[in-house]
Amino acid sequence: MSVAQTKADRIRVIVAKVGLDGHDRGVKIVARTLRDAGMDVIYTGLHRTPEEVVEAAVQEDADVIGISILSGAHMTVFPKLLKLLKARGADDIKVMGGGVIPDEDVVKLKKMGVAEILLQDTPPAAIVDSVRRIVAERGAR
Repeated sequence: MSVAQTKADRIRVIVAKVGLDGHDRGVKIVARTLRDAGMDVIYTGLHRTPEEVVEAAVQEDADVIGISILSGAHMTVFPKLLKLLKARGADDIKVMGGGVIPDEDVVKLKKMGVAEILLQDTPPAAIVDSVRRIVAERGAR
């Protein structure tokens, strides 16, 4: 964090594992990477519902929700998250995903409003850059 950057200027990211997916090594590495890059990161833990993730993001005034998903439920989870954010008037919170997602589904998810999908081989620096870019593109709230 630079001297000019205050805590209020930091990017706030909620990272979560939604549903029955119980493998969280990757999401913990992502959370630490983002934190080490100067972002405020809240990891909600395993087995969250979309409702719990959206509630946490709204309460924490998050800029981004990052979902790690390996279970194959991405075409259910992401539309639900986007719908819940819109219903809460919080669709300025950007949604990103990562994990194991087929290429054809990546295209569909982006068309429905997911800001970015980063697959399992994405380097940590690229994850940081993607979060920063998405927040910059969104602009001030």
